[in-house]
Amino acid sequence: MQQEHQPFISIITLNYNQADVTCAFLASTEKLQYTNYEILVCDMASAEDPSAKILAGNYRNTRLLLSKNNLGFAGGNNWGMDQAKGNFIFVVNNDTEVTPNLLNELLQPFYTDPSIGVTCPKIMFFDKPDTIQYAGFRPMNNFTGRTFTVGIGEEDKGQYDTPGVTYGAHGCAMMIKREVIEKTGRFPEKFFLYYEEWDWSARIQKAGYKIWYTPSAVIYHKESMSVGKANPMKVYYHTRNRILYIRRNAGLLQKGVFTVFFVFFTMPKSIFSYLVNKQFTHLRYFLKGATWNLYSSSASAV
Repeated sequence: MQQEHQPFISIITLNYNQADVTCAFLASTEKLQYTNYEILVCDMASAEDPSAKILAGNYRNTRLLLSKNNLGFAGGNNWGMDQAKGNFIFVVNNDTEVTPNLLNELLQPFYTDPSIGVTCPKIMFFDKPDTIQYAGFRPMNNFTGRTFTVGIGEEDKGQYDTPGVTYGAHGCAMMIKREVIEKTGRFPEKFFLYYEEWDWSARIQKAGYKIWYTPSAVIYHKESMSVGKANPMKVYYHTRNRILYIRRNAGLLQKGVFTVFFVFFTMPKSIFSYLVNKQFTHLRYFLKGATWNLYSSSASAV
């Protein structure tokens, strides 16, 4: 890859009933130092057409695409990729604000190592800009279906400023080389929302590509604005897709241990917690997410 020219980058972000939030994101992109890019705002059948607000901003290099259906995070981003022209695809949440050198820094690792397939920035909390949300991921534990985010909740004192391989890309902000998409496919749409980036990360790494944490690239995230921190929908998809991920990616022994762990630890603990807190809707969605896997026989389908 030659550094003399700027490769074309397609920035894909989804909008769902959040035109004001999306406009704040687009306003932040006006400060980008990188110039050879397009922005595809993919609206997922919002209740109110966001066209007037978004087009009024006259944001540079921006196209608004209106889907007739809500395709979810996975399907929506895949739909955007279908229409993207870039050599690199930057998938980014609309509830973020970028920094001026973000794209430049995310591109740098690709110049030095052809085996790098994805780069991710350091993600900071927007309302606590000195606090880290993501500085890479620990490996997924296929016995529990859980992982740990490096640095989350810590004050940024430069302790995670060393770039390197990480075990999973963060769906909030990830730059993908087009070659990777052509070889590994895209987000698995069966997940709809949550865990889809982990499933894709597993495929990307199995194909021999590295996922690279790039701390010199920084983005600020207004976490969980689209779904909400305690939304029953989040409970449903987290539960459903945690099990689905294990079904698709774990070995036989791992699946057996996970089943025991989930049935005898996770379920009793979650049920007790929802009952004590009188979160009966959350409980119903938790059970719905768990039992969904009993009726979905094809875990391998995309």
